[in-house]
Amino acid sequence: MAASSTATIGSYELTSRAIYEPPAAAVREGSRILDETRRLGSRYGEDYSDGGVESVAAQNASAELAESWKYPRQNVFRTGAAFWSLLTSGANDAAYGALIPYLEEYYNLSYIIVSLVFLSPFVGYILAAVLNNTLHRRIGQRGIGITCGICHILAYIIIAVHPPYPVLVLAYCLAGFGNGISDAAWNAWIGNLDRANETLGFLHAFYGVGGVISPLIATNMIAKADLPWYTFYYVMIGLATIELVSCTWAFWPNGPEVYRQTMDASNEDNQGMKEALFKLPFARVTWLCAAFLLCYVGVEVSVCGWIVQFMIRVRKAENYPAGMTSMGFWLGLAVGRAVLGFVTPLLGVKVAVSVKILARLLEGSLAAFGGSGAAILPFAVGAIAQAKGVKTLQPIILAFLTALLGLWLCLPRIGRKQD
Repeated sequence: MAASSTATIGSYELTSRAIYEPPAAAVREGSRILDETRRLGSRYGEDYSDGGVESVAAQNASAELAESWKYPRQNVFRTGAAFWSLLTSGANDAAYGALIPYLEEYYNLSYIIVSLVFLSPFVGYILAAVLNNTLHRRIGQRGIGITCGICHILAYIIIAVHPPYPVLVLAYCLAGFGNGISDAAWNAWIGNLDRANETLGFLHAFYGVGGVISPLIATNMIAKADLPWYTFYYVMIGLATIELVSCTWAFWPNGPEVYRQTMDASNEDNQGMKEALFKLPFARVTWLCAAFLLCYVGVEVSVCGWIVQFMIRVRKAENYPAGMTSMGFWLGLAVGRAVLGFVTPLLGVKVAVSVKILARLLEGSLAAFGGSGAAILPFAVGAIAQAKGVKTLQPIILAFLTALLGLWLCLPRIGRKQD
């Protein structure tokens, strides 16, 4: 009886485990689901790896400790440094439009030759896109902050001494490289923070703020104070110096080893990049977004770059009010980008997840690729204006806006109810 009793107890114990212990497949699937919920910022999920249920309070605490613009504390300074860096980039890009009439007169240039100030940063942006990952692995965010600041300072010092025009074009290439690596690095870094949509909105709004103050300062210095055009770049040297100091100090702990550890731990970088670029349906969305960015940024810089000349030559405006039209464009851009950060989270989970994945894998490269549009389209506008006059700006912009609408309609539809 004793043996029988023991057997019964053993049988009962085995049966109990069979009922309550999940099979190996369930364990693996549960672990996968848990990992996915954690990655997507879920506040709850079952931990099948140890057969228990995670504490909701523990998960809430974990969510609260997610890296954001204000946690850990040093991220506040890093976010501020990134904002200032984009402000400097915006001031750089917006200056072209305000200065083109004066460059044309000072160097006695045609439209197509003066348009090289738009095309030359293209070289810098392409280099930034190609070298983005390599630079992060070699010098880290610390090195990116130092490099972009030095590129800007050197470029603005060269421009401030008003060299021969070919040297000026090369200086704009250097400034374009600084813009490209900073734009890519800070977009990708902020894109991986908690509540990235809102923070990215403010990041891009600061780019717009730079675009507001640049033509305002340049036009007042040249048209009102009667200073030479190149004195504006003394101001840009000051902005770039603050950028160098702030980015170096804020991102000093983030050397190359930090970036390598992060990417090696995820073990997703190369495979994810290949899928996003070459595997359908991901590749379709990636390249549509890239084309959209190229056209959009091209339209943006074409408008603010040539609107001053358009107002002077076609609308017969004086230099000062013509310069202010560029400022108005950038003011609208700054407000729009700040507000958009709070609107995009309302689009649904799938859109937010897509943005998060792109931010992880491609946003740096796409930002640099999109910046190339800031060089190509404005140069094309200048070439056409050389043959047909600057009055062609309006129909060219309308044509590209139509193309933008077409690209937008080609993106896959995502219904909110399916989220």
